[in-house]
Amino acid sequence: MIAIDKPAGVAVHGGSGVSSGVIEQLRTARPAAQFLELVHRLDRETSGILLVAKKRSALTRLQDQFRERETGKTYLALVEGHWPANKKVLDAPLARFLLPSRPGSSEPGERRVRVVAKDHPDAMRAVTLVKVLAQVSLSIEPAAFSLLAVTIKTGRTHQIRVHLASGGHAIAGDDKYGDFDRNRALQKLGLKRMFLHAWRLQFTHPASGERMALQAELPPELRALMPQPALDALAITAPPVTHD
Repeated sequence: MIAIDKPAGVAVHGGSGVSSGVIEQLRTARPAAQFLELVHRLDRETSGILLVAKKRSALTRLQDQFRERETGKTYLALVEGHWPANKKVLDAPLARFLLPSRPGSSEPGERRVRVVAKDHPDAMRAVTLVKVLAQVSLSIEPAAFSLLAVTIKTGRTHQIRVHLASGGHAIAGDDKYGDFDRNRALQKLGLKRMFLHAWRLQFTHPASGERMALQAELPPELRALMPQPALDALAITAPPVTHD
């Protein structure tokens, strides 16, 4: 397998108006490779750890771990406001929906996700664990932000983004579920992307059976926004729990 530190703004695969993503670029760069497949996915706007399998047997075993929740997936997110320290578990079903089509267009509207009731016909259970790492003040109004370590126990589309935003704490720079005016102010501070980063990933090696723990440090454009106390908090944070 291959572990990649994917930059924000790069799709993991082509489609939906994107001609080429990580997997297509990788296959082009390694024409002799007989097998290269994505083990999982990251949103285009999210940076961080992405796994690619080099053998079908590895793909199957790794995907089984993701499906059975035997992996530990922890993200870093900067959100608006002071996240309550006692709000540690978000267990709220999600459902996909489409926005209205643009006037005069025959194309369907953009895909979105929202929190729904448990008895909603399209409800999918989604569980997110949240830990506050640091409170962050930035030179915009309001100045209060929170740096969170977010561990997902399910892998729903836009799960982290919707769960955090639904509680009134949208991810900084999120152009789908965040605040437009706040994002514009953040752009003036240098944040031109969503502050969501796939930070740590734990899994069992598909061949050796060894427990693996990978970590992708914050990319420069996100580190530049963080005051030193927040960076210090990252340095001393213990590894996340992998699974129950």
